[in-house]
Amino acid sequence: MATSPPAGADKALEKLGLVRDIDLALHLPLRYEDETRVVPIASLHDGEVGQIEGVVTTSRIQFRPRRQLVVTLQDESGDLVLRFLHFYPSQQKSFAEGRRMRVRGEARGGFFGLEMVHPSFKAADTALPTALTPVYPSTVQLSQAVLRKAVAAGLARADLEEILPAGSTPAHLPTLREALLRLHQPAPGLESQVLEDRSHPAWHRLKFDELLAQQLSQLRAKREREQQRAPAFAAPRSGLHDALLAALPFQLTAAQHRVAEEIARDLGRGVPMHRLLQGDVGSGKTVVAALAATVVIGAGWQCALMAPTEILAEQHLKKLVGWLSPLGITVAWLTGSRKGKARTKMLAQVESGEAALVVGTHAVIEDQVRFARLGLAIIDEQHRFGVTQRLALRAKLGESNAQGEALEPHMLMMSATPIPRTLAMTLFADLDVSTIDSLPPGRTPIETRLFADAKRDEVIARIGDEIARGRQVYWVCPLVEASAVLDLQNATAAHAQLCAAFPGHMIGLLHGRMSAAEKTAVMALFASGQIAVLVATTVIEVGVDVANASLMVVEHAERFGLSQLHQLRGRVGRGTTASICVLLYSAPLSDTAKARLKALLETGDGFEIARRDLEIRGPGELLGARQSGAALLRFADPVADEEILLEARRVADRLLDVDPEAAARHVERWLGGRSNYLNA
Repeated sequence: MATSPPAGADKALEKLGLVRDIDLALHLPLRYEDETRVVPIASLHDGEVGQIEGVVTTSRIQFRPRRQLVVTLQDESGDLVLRFLHFYPSQQKSFAEGRRMRVRGEARGGFFGLEMVHPSFKAADTALPTALTPVYPSTVQLSQAVLRKAVAAGLARADLEEILPAGSTPAHLPTLREALLRLHQPAPGLESQVLEDRSHPAWHRLKFDELLAQQLSQLRAKREREQQRAPAFAAPRSGLHDALLAALPFQLTAAQHRVAEEIARDLGRGVPMHRLLQGDVGSGKTVVAALAATVVIGAGWQCALMAPTEILAEQHLKKLVGWLSPLGITVAWLTGSRKGKARTKMLAQVESGEAALVVGTHAVIEDQVRFARLGLAIIDEQHRFGVTQRLALRAKLGESNAQGEALEPHMLMMSATPIPRTLAMTLFADLDVSTIDSLPPGRTPIETRLFADAKRDEVIARIGDEIARGRQVYWVCPLVEASAVLDLQNATAAHAQLCAAFPGHMIGLLHGRMSAAEKTAVMALFASGQIAVLVATTVIEVGVDVANASLMVVEHAERFGLSQLHQLRGRVGRGTTASICVLLYSAPLSDTAKARLKALLETGDGFEIARRDLEIRGPGELLGARQSGAALLRFADPVADEEILLEARRVADRLLDVDPEAAARHVERWLGGRSNYLNA
């Protein structure tokens, strides 16, 4: 009978998320060890893992070159040296001369033949197991022996009955109980490689169940939202919308017109909009958001726009003030650095409704910020915000309609990191997605070049050429100051080097440790053309828009993520001048770094970049963002398992109609309280 783990292990189990019996049952092995058979010592080969039994013939402590326990184990075919560099007195007693022991480990070539260093061991009279031994993901506080007992106990107690109605699960798959038993206790000789590479039908069943729970959770949230009420901004729209279109110094692209109409239709339905607006760097998402804001503001309601950094929020502010102020719209500016009378005045304008549009950072969701009538919340770079922050913005309305029903604000989330179709189906199954799939005319393609760090002087010479033409340059570094751990060129050192190289020009420095006022002052000097070269960290990754900047240099490009590099590259090429992005790297490059840099050289298409990024690093990081770091899918990969995902989506739609109770039980089994995070 399975027993519970010792009390001291509870906290360690909780850290791994293993709280319920079903959590333990679903904690699956990373790999397996075959402890079901013993092999002769003479059959071992260098580099091979094996399990042997024998009698201890010698056991002694050596002090050269360091204190260690050295044991000789002998069977009928030969002998083997066991070496323990760290050991306890109890271990030394276990290997008393004359005792028969069973050990398992990797055989390595030593000075006196084969030896094993720190093998696992037990008395030879212990019965051999009848199944492969699972090795579970764990922590240093939790031994494999304790974890195996805990998992076995959870597996024995967990309710593994089939929740889903007949016909919901693909017919060729095992039951959940059969699948879990197969994965936790595989028989000797079973295709362990197939188990470990997750292609076995038992894995297929778990992937299907997990994707079904995720799809059910989000589709259920979408249906529940359809029952909620929101302010309805129906056509005909006010003159503000058309006035903004007429005043813009450019024509909207067909893609911008299309997504603006999709958003306007949502705003007119009286049901909370929950829409993702995605588009490549420079595709013109901000003007689409501004048009949505005019629909709401023209009906006498307020709009809030929240961005993750002050620099990005200020870029939005300048554009929106330039477009909307001439139309008589008051725009409030709220950030953490805005203090004193200016902040008090802004808060009063927001609370009275005088400020129709509120732009800012996380400060927008602080308790002191009270809206008169918030109708639309826009969140830019939504993946940079946590779940709690998005929920707090949704809670800012607090109004009711004529029927006394509580009203929710409409939500428009924007992202310049395009999501491939399969990932959008998984991560945003509860959202409507609008995609701006073309760039405005007149944007010059950016040429991308790769240089080894040894050619740094050539790059600096090219900077001189750009400055001489009256152009401006970005130089991006991964660190602000020198690090004892990473030998990377840092922003302060790069700034000093460029100041020495171009003594007649202003060289700016921008990084996250500067105050908001200092950052604003530096950006103003760069935007006005006074700073020739801006040395910065990734604080300028998104939103910065200086049309005269024609050269982007990224120091230690191998240290950046692919989407991050694409975002940085998008800071140039924002005018009609031919622009270049130089990626400086230090050898040797890892395979992942090579794949990233190769992708940047081969394509400038953000959707293709996103697809390759997904291939290189998998969906975990993007999926985890939705849950503030908690992994959303443990077993399934929405790209590799696309067919399973499509089947799960079909079943989810049907199951919500025919058996909502079974659907709820399935979600609770797989997600527990985590389902709330999926729907924020």
